[in-house]
Amino acid sequence: MSVEKCGVAIIGFGNIGSGAAELLKANKERITQSAGREVELKYILDVRFPEDSEFKPLFISDFNIIENDPDVNVVVETIGGTRFAYDFTKRALSAGKSVVTSNKELVAVYGHELLTLAKENNVNYLFEASVGGGIPILRPISQCLAANEITEIYGILNGTTNYILTKMSEGQSYEQALKTAQELGYAEPDPTADISGKDTCRKICILADLAFGRHIDPDEVSVTGIDGVKDAVTPDGKVKLIGRAKKLDDGRIMIRVAPEVIANDHMLSCVENANNGIVVKGNAVGEVLFYGQGAGKMPTASAVVADVIDCVKHTNARKWLYWSDGEGVQLVSENVS
Repeated sequence: MSVEKCGVAIIGFGNIGSGAAELLKANKERITQSAGREVELKYILDVRFPEDSEFKPLFISDFNIIENDPDVNVVVETIGGTRFAYDFTKRALSAGKSVVTSNKELVAVYGHELLTLAKENNVNYLFEASVGGGIPILRPISQCLAANEITEIYGILNGTTNYILTKMSEGQSYEQALKTAQELGYAEPDPTADISGKDTCRKICILADLAFGRHIDPDEVSVTGIDGVKDAVTPDGKVKLIGRAKKLDDGRIMIRVAPEVIANDHMLSCVENANNGIVVKGNAVGEVLFYGQGAGKMPTASAVVADVIDCVKHTNARKWLYWSDGEGVQLVSENVS
């Protein structure tokens, strides 16, 4: 008996996009079993075509092909940034195709608009991979912890800065630790987004959006990076770059990104190297820690493909992560304990 197919297109064949393609091929049987339909990778869109790639027959350079193919049901966006990803995502959703992304910048800035567009076109826009890499965090907040009122989310959301601070705590200088991180591929040649705290800011905004039902503009958040950190260890604990969002009693949201001293007996103090650790506080469950590899090709690709499976499974029963338009949101940047 033949199994109905679901066509998938990947736009952006970099680290994450290629990982998603490899996972779709390697685990095809398992993915089909989980999705209930055969998931077929039909196209890969990129400006560069690796000549030695096993996926060479799938490469295309015209998004119109994807947009106009009725057999493409899910589009995986792993371009990064907003310049092209925003336009392609809008066009895909408007064409009745679900979109899965790992693009934290796009979700943080345009998430509300794109979720609204997805709902209008009765398709899905899922982005589990945009925060925490392979760590499940968005689904647990929106589903497993749905009975709770979330009061606070905080944690180590950037593996690059955590690696650098870990090495500094072991005696390396900031410059040495950054160079090592670049040599190992944890840090980009231009590490500005990581060390400035912008990457962490985008992620904590996404988490706050979902937890508190309000869209928060990353540009309105107080952000301090790690380039001013001199000592990563103090008598009171270890220095970690923390993204923190807390709902105050008066309804305002305290949200910030900054290096903080984490006490040695706190659960985040043992989150070392390129790992992430995210704490969610609920009024019923208390504190819950999500820990693991927050970045990397295959961990992030794992989250991307899981969202693809979710889209395929819910073709006729849409799922939305949804937040309000944020009108009247008041943010505070001061240190609120």
